[in-house]
Amino acid sequence: MRIGVVAPSTPIGRDVAERVTALAAEHAPGVEVRFHEQCFLGHRHFAGADRVRADAFVETANDPQINALWFARGGYGSCRIAEEVLARLGAAAGDKTYLGYSDAGFLLAGLYRAGIGKVAHGPMPGDLRRENGGAAIVRALSWLTRGEPKALEPSLGSGVKAAAFNITVFSQLLGTPLQPDLQGHVLILEDVSEYMYRTDRALFHITSNPAVRKVSGIMLGRCSEVPQNDPDFGETEEEVFRHWCTRSGIAFLGRADVGHDADNKVVPFGSSC
Repeated sequence: MRIGVVAPSTPIGRDVAERVTALAAEHAPGVEVRFHEQCFLGHRHFAGADRVRADAFVETANDPQINALWFARGGYGSCRIAEEVLARLGAAAGDKTYLGYSDAGFLLAGLYRAGIGKVAHGPMPGDLRRENGGAAIVRALSWLTRGEPKALEPSLGSGVKAAAFNITVFSQLLGTPLQPDLQGHVLILEDVSEYMYRTDRALFHITSNPAVRKVSGIMLGRCSEVPQNDPDFGETEEEVFRHWCTRSGIAFLGRADVGHDADNKVVPFGSSC
């Protein structure tokens, strides 16, 4: 099996690539992890200019020798190339698994909307820099290579359709050509480093969307590293979710084990079984 790694958003260091490669050799022998040279480039905020990032993604996705495309890390930038990338994908792209989260959600949404490949929210090589990040890498590899059930968000049972996104990313892609059809899905949402009032505002936007109101319910992942606001917002993330789910008539289905941390579980889009 060959896993190609590209960075449609921001770059990673070569040290991360070397350590991920070593973990793959130890925990997934026989699997080749290929880091595209573009992952290490720097252009202003991004891992190379828009054209460079788009070309690397298309090259890897359209390579029939690559079985899976793994997003290197999040940050920001994939929305700048997503529509162009999707228009350039060929038949080989449809045979791949795509794994990432955070800013990668723009491309994951577009791929899922277009019915291209097997799409999942889950750990990325850049997570190696988190506390206990090695466990996240091993979890991702176990799912990519063996479909390991223990790597999955535990609430995903047989026949349950689901999708997972960063709250801010999902709010921003609504109403764009990237918005997927999530009717009948469990929608799992998580975020990091956002003031609670911004999360509240994003939930107003998300739960007001007519298509989102057709989901089977919403689950809350972790909202971590929430900045302290002055004045204090006065509600927790769960209270915010329950408020907007009640207002919109969407079922609140509890908590999910996903987030911007090393415990982040894999959520395949659609049915996991």
